[in-house]
Amino acid sequence: MENKTTLITGASAGIGYEFAKLFANEGYNLVITARNETKLNEISNEIKNKHSVNVKVLPKDLSKQNAAEEIFNELKSENIDVDILVNNAGFGLFDDYWNIDHQEERDMLQVNIIALSELTNLFAKDMLNRGGGKILNVASIAAFQPGPTMAGYYASKAFVLRYSQALDFEMRRKGVQVSTLCPGPTLTEFQVRAKMEDINLFKKGFTMSAAEVAKTGYRGLMKGKSVIITGKMNRIVANSSKVSPSKVSMKIVDWLQSKK
Repeated sequence: MENKTTLITGASAGIGYEFAKLFANEGYNLVITARNETKLNEISNEIKNKHSVNVKVLPKDLSKQNAAEEIFNELKSENIDVDILVNNAGFGLFDDYWNIDHQEERDMLQVNIIALSELTNLFAKDMLNRGGGKILNVASIAAFQPGPTMAGYYASKAFVLRYSQALDFEMRRKGVQVSTLCPGPTLTEFQVRAKMEDINLFKKGFTMSAAEVAKTGYRGLMKGKSVIITGKMNRIVANSSKVSPSKVSMKIVDWLQSKK
């Protein structure tokens, strides 16, 4: 039987890279995409040296309009059917709101919301036509509360969570599962890009490794879970936000994201 194929966005580092190794280890062919073609090629060579799977490298910048459609069309032109889509690509902006550049925020929302929803739409319809498939959209525990100094990022992850939950409810009866992974602070390039290395959130022992997060996400996806929250502490945070007033949640977030 021919191997199934997993498409992973943001696969050049961190959680996406760990997902690539996990799926390859389970015998899945891979399509890996990110902006850094050199890094993708290195990962492709690494995986093909260890596993008998095919790896297609597809360098794309998801902050550019039409990138999602280009990915879908290229794979269709090569008759590559995607059985599992992992929408992992995303980034955050961290600063006082009045210091955040509008174009950078626009790019973030393009990646975190628009590209994710376009890829989900295109590949979900294809999966439905073929009778089944799985989609894993990576959100964050940030999805459960407002986030001062990261307002756009927190809101974008709230979109991912609610969007994915609704799609899962709607499409699972037709054979397409849409799961949402909600990690807490994870040791990846994310905090470096967002300039968050020195804040309390990453200094107080709240972090998990990218490998741990990917393993939890993979297991949850394969078990058919709709929402997958990584780690006991993160589950407590997510559940407490349901009963805690927003002002209290925001004060906690403000402390966690400060250098005090």
